[in-house]
Amino acid sequence: MSTHAPQVPRTAQPVALPATLDEAVAALSAVPAAVPVAGGTDLMSGVNAGLLRPSALVGLGRLGELRSWEYQDGHALLGACLTHARMGRPDFAALMPALAAAARTAGPPQVRNAGTLGGNIITAAPTGDTLPVLAALEATLIIAGPGGERRETPVSHLLAGRDRLQPGELLAHVRVPLLHAAQTFLKATGRTGPARALASVSVVLDPAHRQVRCAVGAVAPMPLRPLEAERWVASLVDWDGERGLTPEVLAAFGDYVAAACIPAPEPPADGGPAAELPPAALHLRRTVAALARRGLGRALS
Repeated sequence: MSTHAPQVPRTAQPVALPATLDEAVAALSAVPAAVPVAGGTDLMSGVNAGLLRPSALVGLGRLGELRSWEYQDGHALLGACLTHARMGRPDFAALMPALAAAARTAGPPQVRNAGTLGGNIITAAPTGDTLPVLAALEATLIIAGPGGERRETPVSHLLAGRDRLQPGELLAHVRVPLLHAAQTFLKATGRTGPARALASVSVVLDPAHRQVRCAVGAVAPMPLRPLEAERWVASLVDWDGERGLTPEVLAAFGDYVAAACIPAPEPPADGGPAAELPPAALHLRRTVAALARRGLGRALS
Protein backbone atom coordinates (compact mmCIF):
# COMPACT_ATOMS: atom_id res chain seq x y z
CA MET A 1 0.00 0.00 0.00
CA SER A 2 1.33 3.41 -0.90
CA THR A 3 2.07 5.73 2.00
CA HIS A 4 1.95 8.82 -0.20
CA ALA A 5 -1.01 11.14 0.18
CA PRO A 6 -3.20 11.21 -2.93
CA GLN A 7 -2.62 14.14 -5.22
CA VAL A 8 -5.47 16.61 -5.44
CA PRO A 9 -6.08 17.55 -9.08
CA ARG A 10 -6.01 21.22 -9.92
CA THR A 11 -9.34 22.80 -10.63
CA ALA A 12 -9.87 23.06 -14.35
CA GLN A 13 -9.81 26.58 -15.70
CA PRO A 14 -13.09 27.64 -17.41
CA VAL A 15 -12.52 28.09 -21.13
CA ALA A 16 -14.81 29.94 -23.54
CA LEU A 17 -14.54 29.13 -27.25
CA PRO A 18 -16.38 31.91 -29.11
CA ALA A 19 -17.13 31.59 -32.82
CA THR A 20 -17.19 35.32 -33.65
CA LEU A 21 -15.32 38.44 -32.64
CA ASP A 22 -18.36 39.90 -30.87
CA GLU A 23 -18.82 36.65 -28.94
CA ALA A 24 -15.18 36.84 -27.84
CA VAL A 25 -15.66 40.41 -26.63
CA ALA A 26 -18.83 39.38 -24.79
CA ALA A 27 -16.97 36.52 -23.08
CA LEU A 28 -14.23 38.89 -21.96
CA SER A 29 -16.81 41.39 -20.72
CA ALA A 30 -18.63 38.71 -18.74
CA VAL A 31 -15.44 37.60 -16.96
CA PRO A 32 -13.09 40.62 -16.63
CA ALA A 33 -10.28 38.41 -15.27
CA ALA A 34 -10.37 36.14 -18.34
CA VAL A 35 -7.29 36.03 -20.56
CA PRO A 36 -7.63 35.75 -24.36
CA VAL A 37 -5.40 33.06 -25.86
CA ALA A 38 -4.49 32.30 -29.47
CA GLY A 39 -1.06 30.71 -29.90
CA GLY A 40 -0.40 30.72 -26.18
CA THR A 41 3.40 30.77 -26.51
CA ASP A 42 3.92 33.67 -24.11
CA LEU A 43 1.01 32.66 -21.89
CA MET A 44 2.29 29.12 -21.36
CA SER A 45 5.79 30.38 -20.65
CA GLY A 46 4.36 32.50 -17.86
CA VAL A 47 2.20 29.66 -16.55
CA ASN A 48 5.08 27.18 -16.60
CA ALA A 49 7.30 29.68 -14.78
CA GLY A 50 4.67 30.16 -12.10
CA LEU A 51 4.20 33.81 -13.00
CA LEU A 52 0.66 33.52 -14.34
CA ARG A 53 -2.41 31.66 -13.11
CA PRO A 54 -5.34 32.85 -15.24
CA SER A 55 -8.73 32.22 -13.68
CA ALA A 56 -10.43 31.86 -17.07
CA LEU A 57 -9.46 31.71 -20.74
CA VAL A 58 -11.12 32.89 -23.93
CA GLY A 59 -9.81 30.81 -26.83
CA LEU A 60 -9.57 32.61 -30.17
CA GLY A 61 -8.84 29.57 -32.33
CA ARG A 62 -12.27 29.56 -34.01
CA LEU A 63 -12.12 33.20 -35.13
CA GLY A 64 -11.19 32.77 -38.78
CA GLU A 65 -11.55 36.52 -39.40
CA LEU A 66 -8.54 37.12 -37.13
CA ARG A 67 -6.33 34.46 -38.73
CA SER A 68 -6.03 36.04 -42.19
CA TRP A 69 -5.14 39.31 -43.88
CA GLU A 70 -6.53 41.41 -46.72
CA TYR A 71 -6.02 44.61 -48.70
CA GLN A 72 -7.89 47.73 -47.60
CA ASP A 73 -7.45 51.22 -49.05
CA GLY A 74 -3.69 51.09 -49.63
CA HIS A 75 -3.13 49.20 -46.39
CA ALA A 76 -2.88 45.60 -45.28
CA LEU A 77 -5.40 44.64 -42.62
CA LEU A 78 -3.75 41.92 -40.55
CA GLY A 79 -5.73 39.70 -38.19
CA ALA A 80 -4.35 39.65 -34.67
CA CYS A 81 -4.24 35.83 -34.75
CA LEU A 82 -2.05 35.75 -37.86
CA THR A 83 0.86 33.43 -37.07
CA HIS A 84 4.51 34.20 -37.60
CA ALA A 85 4.74 31.24 -39.96
CA ARG A 86 2.00 32.71 -42.15
CA MET A 87 3.66 36.13 -42.18
CA GLY A 88 6.89 34.55 -43.33
CA ARG A 89 5.43 33.25 -46.59
CA PRO A 90 6.50 34.73 -49.96
CA ASP A 91 3.15 36.41 -50.79
CA PHE A 92 3.26 38.30 -47.50
CA ALA A 93 6.97 39.09 -47.83
CA ALA A 94 6.45 40.63 -51.27
CA LEU A 95 4.41 43.45 -49.72
CA MET A 96 5.76 43.67 -46.17
CA PRO A 97 9.34 42.35 -46.36
CA ALA A 98 10.54 43.68 -43.00
CA LEU A 99 7.57 42.21 -41.13
CA ALA A 100 8.09 38.88 -42.90
CA ALA A 101 11.79 38.92 -42.02
CA ALA A 102 11.00 39.60 -38.37
CA ALA A 103 8.42 36.81 -38.31
CA ARG A 104 10.94 34.33 -39.71
CA THR A 105 13.33 35.02 -36.82
CA ALA A 106 10.71 34.81 -34.07
CA GLY A 107 11.89 31.46 -32.74
CA PRO A 108 11.99 27.80 -33.76
CA PRO A 109 9.30 26.38 -36.10
CA GLN A 110 6.98 25.29 -33.30
CA VAL A 111 6.92 28.84 -31.93
CA ARG A 112 6.43 30.43 -35.36
CA ASN A 113 3.58 28.02 -36.14
CA ALA A 114 1.71 28.93 -32.94
CA GLY A 115 2.83 32.45 -32.00
CA THR A 116 0.71 35.32 -33.30
CA LEU A 117 1.13 38.94 -34.25
CA GLY A 118 -1.41 40.06 -31.67
CA GLY A 119 0.31 38.07 -28.94
CA ASN A 120 3.60 39.77 -29.78
CA ILE A 121 1.95 43.18 -29.45
CA ILE A 122 -0.06 42.55 -26.29
CA THR A 123 2.81 40.84 -24.48
CA ALA A 124 4.99 43.80 -25.55
CA ALA A 125 8.23 42.11 -24.55
CA PRO A 126 11.20 44.37 -25.36
CA THR A 127 12.63 41.58 -27.54
CA GLY A 128 9.44 41.10 -29.58
CA ASP A 129 10.75 40.85 -33.14
CA THR A 130 7.75 42.34 -34.94
CA LEU A 131 7.52 45.39 -32.67
CA PRO A 132 10.28 47.60 -34.16
CA VAL A 133 8.94 46.86 -37.64
CA LEU A 134 5.42 47.88 -36.65
CA ALA A 135 6.83 51.02 -35.02
CA ALA A 136 8.80 51.94 -38.15
CA LEU A 137 5.75 51.29 -40.34
CA GLU A 138 3.64 53.42 -37.98
CA ALA A 139 1.01 50.70 -37.81
CA THR A 140 -2.43 51.26 -36.29
CA LEU A 141 -4.26 48.85 -34.00
CA ILE A 142 -7.99 48.21 -34.33
CA ILE A 143 -9.51 47.27 -30.99
CA ALA A 144 -12.92 45.64 -30.61
CA GLY A 145 -15.04 46.54 -27.61
CA PRO A 146 -18.44 45.75 -26.11
CA GLY A 147 -21.55 46.56 -28.11
CA GLY A 148 -19.78 46.25 -31.46
CA GLU A 149 -17.58 49.28 -30.81
CA ARG A 150 -14.28 49.63 -32.68
CA ARG A 151 -11.54 52.11 -31.93
CA GLU A 152 -8.09 52.73 -33.36
CA THR A 153 -4.80 53.63 -31.71
CA PRO A 154 -1.20 53.86 -32.96
CA VAL A 155 0.85 50.81 -32.03
CA SER A 156 3.39 53.12 -30.39
CA HIS A 157 0.74 54.39 -27.94
CA LEU A 158 -0.07 50.89 -26.73
CA LEU A 159 3.58 49.87 -26.43
CA ALA A 160 4.40 53.06 -24.51
CA GLY A 161 1.51 52.57 -22.11
CA ARG A 162 -0.22 55.77 -23.26
CA ASP A 163 -3.19 53.65 -24.29
CA ARG A 164 -4.27 50.36 -22.73
CA LEU A 165 -6.91 47.77 -23.45
CA GLN A 166 -9.95 48.35 -21.29
CA PRO A 167 -11.98 45.53 -19.70
CA GLY A 168 -13.86 43.65 -22.41
CA GLU A 169 -11.64 44.96 -25.24
CA LEU A 170 -9.72 42.74 -27.63
CA LEU A 171 -7.04 43.52 -30.20
CA ALA A 172 -8.68 42.52 -33.48
CA HIS A 173 -6.59 43.81 -36.39
CA VAL A 174 -3.39 45.66 -37.25
CA ARG A 175 -3.50 48.13 -40.14
CA VAL A 176 -0.16 48.49 -41.92
CA PRO A 177 0.46 50.98 -44.77
CA LEU A 178 1.68 49.38 -47.99
CA LEU A 179 4.60 51.62 -48.92
CA HIS A 180 5.81 49.59 -51.93
CA ALA A 181 9.40 50.39 -51.04
CA ALA A 182 12.41 48.69 -49.54
CA GLN A 183 12.27 47.63 -45.89
CA THR A 184 14.76 45.75 -43.75
CA PHE A 185 14.89 44.02 -40.40
CA LEU A 186 18.12 42.88 -38.77
CA LYS A 187 18.81 41.58 -35.30
CA ALA A 188 21.80 40.50 -33.25
CA THR A 189 21.61 37.55 -30.85
CA GLY A 190 23.96 35.94 -28.39
CA ARG A 191 24.18 32.67 -30.34
CA THR A 192 23.53 31.09 -33.71
CA GLY A 193 20.07 29.87 -34.61
CA PRO A 194 16.74 31.20 -33.31
CA ALA A 195 17.29 33.30 -30.20
CA ARG A 196 16.06 36.42 -28.46
CA ALA A 197 17.44 39.66 -29.80
CA LEU A 198 20.15 41.57 -28.00
CA ALA A 199 19.32 44.40 -30.40
CA SER A 200 17.22 44.72 -33.53
CA VAL A 201 16.73 47.44 -36.12
CA SER A 202 14.08 47.99 -38.77
CA VAL A 203 14.57 50.54 -41.55
CA VAL A 204 11.64 51.51 -43.78
CA LEU A 205 11.70 53.81 -46.81
CA ASP A 206 8.66 55.96 -47.58
CA PRO A 207 9.38 57.54 -50.99
CA ALA A 208 5.97 59.21 -51.23
CA HIS A 209 6.76 61.32 -48.18
CA ARG A 210 10.55 61.23 -48.73
CA GLN A 211 11.07 59.70 -45.33
CA VAL A 212 13.45 57.21 -43.80
CA ARG A 213 11.95 55.55 -40.74
CA CYS A 214 13.98 53.56 -38.26
CA ALA A 215 13.07 51.75 -35.07
CA VAL A 216 15.40 50.01 -32.64
CA GLY A 217 14.19 47.08 -30.55
CA ALA A 218 15.38 45.14 -27.49
CA VAL A 219 17.50 47.95 -26.01
CA ALA A 220 14.63 49.59 -24.11
CA PRO A 221 11.19 48.60 -22.81
CA MET A 222 9.66 49.64 -26.15
CA PRO A 223 11.00 50.28 -29.68
CA LEU A 224 12.85 53.58 -30.02
CA ARG A 225 12.53 55.95 -32.98
CA PRO A 226 15.66 58.13 -33.52
CA LEU A 227 13.67 60.89 -35.23
CA GLU A 228 16.53 63.36 -35.67
CA ALA A 229 18.68 60.69 -37.32
CA GLU A 230 15.76 59.81 -39.62
CA ARG A 231 15.27 63.40 -40.73
CA TRP A 232 18.99 63.98 -41.19
CA VAL A 233 19.61 61.01 -43.45
CA ALA A 234 16.36 61.49 -45.40
CA SER A 235 17.60 64.97 -46.36
CA LEU A 236 20.68 63.38 -47.96
CA VAL A 237 18.84 60.80 -50.05
CA ASP A 238 18.39 61.58 -53.75
CA TRP A 239 14.76 60.45 -53.89
CA ASP A 240 14.53 61.15 -57.62
CA GLY A 241 17.81 59.42 -58.48
CA GLU A 242 19.86 56.43 -57.41
CA ARG A 243 19.11 56.90 -53.69
CA GLY A 244 22.49 55.45 -52.74
CA LEU A 245 24.60 56.94 -49.95
CA THR A 246 28.33 56.79 -49.38
CA PRO A 247 29.79 54.38 -46.80
CA GLU A 248 30.74 57.38 -44.68
CA VAL A 249 27.15 58.63 -44.55
CA LEU A 250 25.84 55.15 -43.75
CA ALA A 251 28.36 54.85 -40.92
CA ALA A 252 27.42 58.27 -39.60
CA PHE A 253 23.75 57.30 -39.65
CA GLY A 254 24.52 54.15 -37.67
CA ASP A 255 26.44 56.14 -35.07
CA TYR A 256 23.67 58.75 -34.91
CA VAL A 257 21.01 56.09 -34.29
CA ALA A 258 23.09 54.27 -31.69
CA ALA A 259 23.95 57.42 -29.76
CA ALA A 260 20.29 58.45 -29.71
CA CYS A 261 19.16 55.07 -28.37
CA ILE A 262 22.05 54.43 -25.99
CA PRO A 263 23.13 57.90 -24.86
CA ALA A 264 26.26 58.67 -22.90
CA PRO A 265 25.89 59.24 -19.15
CA GLU A 266 25.08 62.76 -18.02
CA PRO A 267 28.19 64.77 -17.00
CA PRO A 268 28.60 65.18 -13.24
CA ALA A 269 27.15 68.34 -11.69
CA ASP A 270 30.46 69.23 -10.05
CA GLY A 271 32.15 69.67 -13.42
CA GLY A 272 34.37 66.59 -13.06
CA PRO A 273 35.35 64.31 -15.93
CA ALA A 274 32.44 62.89 -17.92
CA ALA A 275 31.51 59.32 -17.13
CA GLU A 276 32.05 56.73 -19.84
CA LEU A 277 29.67 54.06 -21.04
CA PRO A 278 30.28 50.74 -19.31
CA PRO A 279 31.73 48.04 -21.60
CA ALA A 280 28.41 46.21 -22.03
CA ALA A 281 26.59 49.39 -23.05
CA LEU A 282 29.43 50.38 -25.36
CA HIS A 283 29.26 46.98 -27.06
CA LEU A 284 25.48 47.33 -27.42
CA ARG A 285 25.86 50.79 -28.93
CA ARG A 286 28.33 49.44 -31.49
CA THR A 287 25.95 46.60 -32.29
CA VAL A 288 23.05 48.99 -32.89
CA ALA A 289 25.26 51.21 -35.06
CA ALA A 290 26.24 48.23 -37.22
CA LEU A 291 22.64 47.04 -37.60
CA ALA A 292 21.38 50.51 -38.51
CA ARG A 293 24.20 51.03 -41.02
CA ARG A 294 23.62 47.69 -42.69
CA GLY A 295 19.83 48.03 -42.61
CA LEU A 296 19.84 51.41 -44.33
CA GLY A 297 22.49 50.29 -46.82
CA ARG A 298 20.42 47.28 -47.85
CA ALA A 299 17.23 49.34 -48.09
CA LEU A 300 18.92 51.83 -50.43
CA SER A 301 20.77 49.27 -52.56
